[in-house]
Amino acid sequence: MRGWLAVIAVAIGTFTVVTSEMMPVGLLTPIGGALNVSEGTAGLTLTITGLVAAVSAPLFPLAIRRSDRRIVLVALMVLLAAANLLAAWAPNFPMMVVARVLIGLGMAGVWALAAGLAPRLVPAQSVGAATSMIFSGIAVASVFGVPTGTYIGALVGWRAAFVAIAGLALLVAVAMAVLLPQLTAERAAGLSGVARVLSNPRVVTGLVLAVLLVTGHFAAYTYVRPVLEEVTGISAGLVGTMLLIYGIAGIVGNFAAGPRAVRAPRTTIVVLSLGVGAAVLLIPWLGTVAPAAGLLMIVWGLSYGGVSVSAQTWMMKSAPEDGEAVTALFVGVFNGSIALGAFVGGIATDGAGGVSAMWLAGALAIGAMVATLVGRAPASSAG
Repeated sequence: MRGWLAVIAVAIGTFTVVTSEMMPVGLLTPIGGALNVSEGTAGLTLTITGLVAAVSAPLFPLAIRRSDRRIVLVALMVLLAAANLLAAWAPNFPMMVVARVLIGLGMAGVWALAAGLAPRLVPAQSVGAATSMIFSGIAVASVFGVPTGTYIGALVGWRAAFVAIAGLALLVAVAMAVLLPQLTAERAAGLSGVARVLSNPRVVTGLVLAVLLVTGHFAAYTYVRPVLEEVTGISAGLVGTMLLIYGIAGIVGNFAAGPRAVRAPRTTIVVLSLGVGAAVLLIPWLGTVAPAAGLLMIVWGLSYGGVSVSAQTWMMKSAPEDGEAVTALFVGVFNGSIALGAFVGGIATDGAGGVSAMWLAGALAIGAMVATLVGRAPASSAG
């Protein structure tokens, strides 16, 4: 029971870091107004955090070496709380940038450690479910975290939203200190560990499929609102409803895919890639009426919702003896792919319209499916 309580604490931790990362999304206008910058410039607060996380995550195991992971996680949550308080106080944009850099460092560290903790907290037969629980924090943050922050900002000001997430980070730090066991390093991390996992063909295949799927998803999802408004002709309010339904489907997909990925990683990723690819390619054709568009958004949510946990499971099964090194690489690649997806999707949208971003995303998702089929995969498990 204590192990599952620890898993829940870690899941709330992943919820906290992702909500911290995405907080500016719903607060760009008041942040820009208060700090005397444009909304476009204020939006850099999100880009900066993601890029810092992408660069720092692969280096994180090298930095902490043999430190007790429990102490490191608690310290990172305290850092996250301090960084959000700094963001709440920031009198100007440069100080906000400093805060967001610190949030990126905290996010990279927490995610790099948390993603691979399930095997150390619960029995082997429960690892798939526990990994899904930990990754559910990411999915739930996307659905409820950002809207809650936006609501707090509208009610009592954007600075209060950052104070609220700082308070949550401190509570999570206390919970982790109480519930997590001592987590000594299983193997000393070093440059040799990174080189070792990069020489593993299963790991390389996992990184390739993660780049293709995550880049493709964000190339389309970043610009899904204008596409739905153009293709389906629906109002902004109905778009919001569809995105909420998409998010709820994503949570379901996360929990459905986790245990299946433990048993059959290749089959699971193939199904998820096909689902994402089919949904984004069919929206421009069949999404001309709201019910069909809504159904495709559900398929998209169910499919992409399982990608994070399934790709992480693939990585852990590919190099179980180098869990931290391979997880840190995965976190770095994942965050870099988010930024890349938004960037290439923007180029496609500006050059040929939003529908072209859907074509690009579909091609990348199908490419991920092909890479999964032809690449080296970790072994399937019985049961």
